[in-house]
Amino acid sequence: MKDEYDFSQSVKNPYIKKLKKQVTIRLEENVVDYFEGLAEETGISYQSLINLYLQECIKSQRKPSLEWVSEV
Repeated sequence: MKDEYDFSQSVKNPYIKKLKKQVTIRLEENVVDYFEGLAEETGISYQSLINLYLQECIKSQRKPSLEWVSEV
């Protein structure tokens, strides 16, 4: 290894905008179970599958159905 390296000709990381942001969200157990089942079938982590699904929603401009049921 060198004592010093010259980074004056280096290029910024082109993937910096694609980094993921860590968040904490609360999901219902059946949602997690569903994606964990898909993860076992596909070999892709359930977190990645949830992210892929949400990315697909963004691309298709899919919006959730917000129909509230009033309790009597």
